[in-house]
Amino acid sequence: MRAVVQRVTDASVVVDSSVVSSIGNGLLVLLCAVSGDDEKDVEYITRKISSLRVFPDSDGKMNLNINQVGGSILLVSQFTLAGDVRRGNRPEFTTAMRPESATVMINQIVDIFKGNNIKVEQGVFGAHMEVKLTNDGPVTILLDSKKVF
Repeated sequence: MRAVVQRVTDASVVVDSSVVSSIGNGLLVLLCAVSGDDEKDVEYITRKISSLRVFPDSDGKMNLNINQVGGSILLVSQFTLAGDVRRGNRPEFTTAMRPESATVMINQIVDIFKGNNIKVEQGVFGAHMEVKLTNDGPVTILLDSKKVF
């Protein structure tokens, strides 16, 4: 499972000219389930995102997590994170998980965040989305449950 996590002051998803979800202070998470992902990957990603200490404390040091600042998560499924361009310039997405299975995993992740008292908004799975954000810092973290990077 791969994720691009960005600390934001605000973020939103627009589909067909309508805002379908938005958050204020928090994390925009672009998430991709890849073939072979299982419960261990779901657990790793949710634990890492929930625990990331990327918000400033009273001294301005990145030391607080999403719960400690009362922030929200905007979770956007993005299969293109599985894109492989090692053999050319046109990405191959053969490692992306099938949509039916990926939807189940994304919903599990949302449920885990909600169970940890984190407010979560979502994009629209499979839709063409416009993701708008104000990256705070900027702070951007890459996560991979297989620890590729």
